[in-house]
Amino acid sequence: MANVVIKGIEKVYPNGFKAVHGIDLEVKDGEFMVLVGPSGCAKSTTLRMVAGLEEITNGTISIGDKVVNNIPPKDRGIAMVFQNYALYPHMTVYENMAFSLKLKKLPKDEIDKKVREAAKILDLEEVLKRRPKELSGGQRQRVAVGRAIVRDPEVFLFDEPLSNLDAKLRVHMRVQLSQLHKKLKSTMIYVTHDQVEAMTMGDRICVMNFGKIMQVDTPLNLYHYPKNKFTAGFIGSPAMNIVEGELIEKEESIAVKIGGEILILPETKGSKVKNHIGKKVWFGIRPEHINLKDLGNASKISGNIDVIEHMGNESFVYFSNEELQLTAKIDSMESRNLKTGKSEDFILHLENCHIFDYESEENISL
Repeated sequence: MANVVIKGIEKVYPNGFKAVHGIDLEVKDGEFMVLVGPSGCAKSTTLRMVAGLEEITNGTISIGDKVVNNIPPKDRGIAMVFQNYALYPHMTVYENMAFSLKLKKLPKDEIDKKVREAAKILDLEEVLKRRPKELSGGQRQRVAVGRAIVRDPEVFLFDEPLSNLDAKLRVHMRVQLSQLHKKLKSTMIYVTHDQVEAMTMGDRICVMNFGKIMQVDTPLNLYHYPKNKFTAGFIGSPAMNIVEGELIEKEESIAVKIGGEILILPETKGSKVKNHIGKKVWFGIRPEHINLKDLGNASKISGNIDVIEHMGNESFVYFSNEELQLTAKIDSMESRNLKTGKSEDFILHLENCHIFDYESEENISL
């Protein structure tokens, strides 16, 4: 096992396009780090630079105590699992998993031991004689992971390995990969565009956008304490409500004006944003902090219900008035009497809101 240290990494292509903008990141020994962000944010490019599959324009990458910039992929102590699994179709599962060990000219009994140990961990013992075309998508994915395990790498790299699976199987494989990490105690770097995957699997998450790191933290810290508007809007499903607003003074308190509504902020929030009175801001609040329960010290907004999505134990209610469109997360029992097209009073619990600077988009309410 080993840590991975990325310092000032840049990637500039021959046409001048700069994909990665001098990022710094440390992945701790034995940590499960997830790189997450929208398509085109350079998360896969960053992973491929760690693997040695992309050249580094500037900066350094260290694995353990060794700078690996000029070391070929096979000598970096890494194993990579790709999105399309990259299995050899003419080989059996056993042969696919043993292939890299044969290239190293390991003794046959040692190869057999490693393959069968990996097969046992991944529940592949019954399919070792089959070829990839005879396997389900989940089994192929596990073979690809098994091929990485047998190499006993210092670092595992995963590039969106679950994206080709159906929704139910993805959930199952997320659990299996998390359990595998706990069992192997290996350093893992995992790339995904799916923030639900990131939240459920990562010890820490690195949120990326346009080749830059927006925030690195634990899943819960990212969710509750986003440092900027991008992280706030990207992490969470359904997404945080974020609208333009203005900070004003109202009845000796600090309030935010959104649309035609004036919301008086709790003193704990107001004291942190008082230097921005009179300025435009971004106002954010998560759907679960908008509901029908008035517990005191809450603000009320009326709106027409546009759509109700019943999700089982909860419902997502999309409502709007002349100037605002917001989403609320309501307990399903409470949402039974709500009807689309009808007006309803919704309660905003502002102790949980976030205020972002309009220009820098940094969170000024933490």
